[in-house]
Formats: sequence, C-alpha cells, structure tokens
Amino acid sequence: MKRIFLATAALAITFLAVFLMFGQTAMTAGKDQTKFKRISPQYIAALSDPKATSGSGAETWGYWRLDPGPRGVTLSRYDRLKAAGGVAPTKWQFDGADWWLEEHGLIMERPDFPMAAGKYLVTGDRETTAVLTVHPKDVGGAQRWELSDGATIYDVTHLACRSARYTPMTANSCSPEKAQQKSFPVRPGAEMPAVEGCNKQDYAVLIVIGLAEGN
Repeated sequence: MKRIFLATAALAITFLAVFLMFGQTAMTAGKDQTKFKRISPQYIAALSDPKATSGSGAETWGYWRLDPGPRGVTLSRYDRLKAAGGVAPTKWQFDGADWWLEEHGLIMERPDFPMAAGKYLVTGDRETTAVLTVHPKDVGGAQRWELSDGATIYDVTHLACRSARYTPMTANSCSPEKAQQKSFPVRPGAEMPAVEGCNKQDYAVLIVIGLAEGN
C-alpha cells in the first residue's frame, strides 16, 4: 500500500467522470440508486472468499480512514519505532501483539475494528465499482454484507495492495525484527510472507470512494 496516494490520480479521473454524469455532490452506482457523497479514498481490510458476492463476518473487517501506506514505518526503522515507545512519526501506536505489514514491507497502523454498518461505494481500481452494504450486528454480534450488481470481493479488491496481520504464536514470539526484507515487495495478488513466530492473516484491500448520504 506504500505510496498508494500516487495511484489515486487514476481514481480522481474516475471521480470526475462520475460527477460529470451524476453531479458534484452525489453519485449512484449500477442498479443501486443510493446517493453517495464523494470522499478521499479510504480503505477496507476484508476477510472473505474472493468469489463471494455476499456473506457474514463483516464484524471481522477493518477500516482505514487514512491511507496507512504513507503513514507506515519501514522494517529497517523498526528499532527507531521501538525506541520511540512504539509511537510512529505520524503518531499512531504500534502494538507488538497485533501488527500489520503492507506489500513493500512497511509496518502499518492497524485499521479500526469493526467497520460501521452502512453503504460504501467500493472499487479495486480496475473495471468494477459496486455498492457494499454492511448490515448492523445481529443479536450474536455477526454482520452480514453484500455487493451490488453481482460483483465479487475479487472484483473490488485492489490487487496491488497486499495487507497482512501478524499476531504471536506464543508470548513475545512475533516481532517485525524477524521479517525478511528480501521477501518484499510482494507481487500483486500474492500472499504476504510468513514471519517466524507469528500467526499471519491476509486481508483483501477494498478502496472506498463514496459514502452513502446519511451513513
């Protein structure tokens, strides 16, 4: 996700085209006629079968309101991060029991969990833009979700962005110091590398380009 803000120039062009069609303050997508407000790109860390068009488990999805790539810390500067008490230059707090890497080997801030219920206009910055509906939690705490127009999670995944969460297998066993810089960058669509002593969970990254009015 490093320097993803450079790639958002293409998204800006997409915004312009959409707003010329639907106006500068709101837009609609596909068969879903919900009006969406333009936002600077935000990001979802999603766990799902790439072929799924709907499902449960959105309570396990995270949300970045700011691009975490440019706010990240390189693996080579982990010692400085540790010496600073885990406080990154952009003021987010590193958690040694729950930390994230992106495709260039940048240590990222963790997203917010869980993401809020609502409707989001999402894209993988390829061919497909769809409405993602995240439902409120049910009595058991689970959240259902679905994508509009038959889109799949794969269709709206930004393949160039790789993101993984690392947690300790045993107490104090998992550290960015054990990550191998030679494993990066990770090619688009590939799994993130394992890190000795860590459990790893890969997440798909969805780009949010609009929020439903009233979200």
